[in-house]
Amino acid sequence: MSNPQILLKARPKDRPGPEHFERVETAMPVPGRGEVLLRHRFLSLDPYMRGRMDDTASYAAPVPLGGVMEGECVAEVLESHHDGFAPGDWVRGARGWQGFSAAHGSSLVKLPKDGGGVPHSAYLGVLGMPGTTAWVGVTEIGRPKPGDVFVVSAASGAVGGVAGQIAKKYGCRVIGIAGGAEKCRYVKEELGFDDCLDHRGDLARALDAACPEGIDVYFENVGGAVQEAVLPRMRAFGRIAFCGTVATYNTRPLPPGPNLSVLVRRKLMLQGFIVSDHPNAWPVWRERGAAWLRDGALKFREHVVDGLDQAPEAFIGLLEGRNFGKLIIRL
Repeated sequence: MSNPQILLKARPKDRPGPEHFERVETAMPVPGRGEVLLRHRFLSLDPYMRGRMDDTASYAAPVPLGGVMEGECVAEVLESHHDGFAPGDWVRGARGWQGFSAAHGSSLVKLPKDGGGVPHSAYLGVLGMPGTTAWVGVTEIGRPKPGDVFVVSAASGAVGGVAGQIAKKYGCRVIGIAGGAEKCRYVKEELGFDDCLDHRGDLARALDAACPEGIDVYFENVGGAVQEAVLPRMRAFGRIAFCGTVATYNTRPLPPGPNLSVLVRRKLMLQGFIVSDHPNAWPVWRERGAAWLRDGALKFREHVVDGLDQAPEAFIGLLEGRNFGKLIIRL
């Protein structure tokens, strides 16, 4: 048996294409002392991976040319040389775009064998990095209060959809921004937002109608034209949780930014954040989010694609907004 892998073949100048990836077959990994052999069952695809394809200074090292593309997986233990794990256990860890890996037990999080009442793939989405990101952005940066107007971009996505639902639980009036009528309908009818605006229309006018007295909290996932429409409509002392700018991830060179003088005029607080800097939030959110899921008080949607070979094209589509919900590769 061999191990299929997707490698970074070349660094894209702007939009990634199939030519930037390479599929190979390598020997099965052999676990050493303290390690376990994993069979990957689900692979998470996320926008941050675009930055890892560039050889530029960032909060994390880039993927080396010829290296396995990075990504978090849910996997099954096949063989164990670690006292904390046994064959048949399920775990989550950053194991990359491949079918198998050998990992030290200290780098893995053990999951319930039965999923704990949710699909195992949920630990890559609503109960994983995206859900924890939403929790941190809302509770630690947005600090919502009852009655606040809370706007979230990419509202049908893995982070935005959870962020808006958390804000609703804090008593906010939640306005989502998404692309297209189908996604906006999902955000309102299934996720329970108060409204959802299609950024493909006249977003500035729609925001004026939906938020006539302004915006108290903005959860930023998109950047670009969406950000330019939202920032002038922030109220004094508003808070901005700056999570990402997926609209510009494929743009080289980066476009000019918005006029940030509004930050001074409205006395706004803008904070960028990376969820890995908040380790204490992970177990808190996993417990809180799992309880809400069991009660039916938290909704999520997955966009599942079958087969490791489909990962490059699925990832390209993610950056173009073609997915609907948390993008998962099922191996």
